[in-house]
This record gives sequence, structure tokens and C-alpha cells, in this order.
Amino acid sequence: MDVKTLSANRLYSSARQAAQPGAPDGQFSQNLGKAAQDFVSTLREGEKTAMQAMQGQASLPDLAESMARSALAIESAVTVRDKVVEAYQEILRMPV
Repeated sequence: MDVKTLSANRLYSSARQAAQPGAPDGQFSQNLGKAAQDFVSTLREGEKTAMQAMQGQASLPDLAESMARSALAIESAVTVRDKVVEAYQEILRMPV
């Protein structure tokens, strides 16, 4: 073997190790599940407050606050979705 082959083999081995996924600890999926649950609960609270306001049981500031929280949750979810789609499209554009 010549020096170039040994060097290439060593570089390939180090790159291969760097590309290996870490041990799945489930932390990402747990955080994603918690975020989804928080999103749903925020929307449900907003709907509940809106229904109470229609029945005269909730004040206008409470309604405005819950609607603002719902709007922020939706905007955050849309932003995350857009970033995921953008990353997916970027992966598709990569040459193989």
C-alpha cells in the first residue's frame, strides 16, 4: 500500500465514525411529543375561553390573551414545519 491509500483509508474511517448516529436515547422524541401536547392544550384552552366569552363567562382581556397564545402557538408550529420542509428539500438537492 502506498501512503495515499493509507491516508485515504484513515480519513474515510474518521469520517465514517463522525457520520454514525448517536445512541438513540429517546430524548428528542419525548421533547417533540411534549411540544405537540402543549400545542394541543394551548389550542383547547383558547377554544374553551372563546366559548366562555360567547356565553358571557369570560372577560375580554382573558379572551384576547388566550387568542394571542393560540396565534403564537400556530405561528411557531408553522415555522417549525417550514424549517423541516426546507431541510428536506435541501437534502433532496444534495448530489449522491
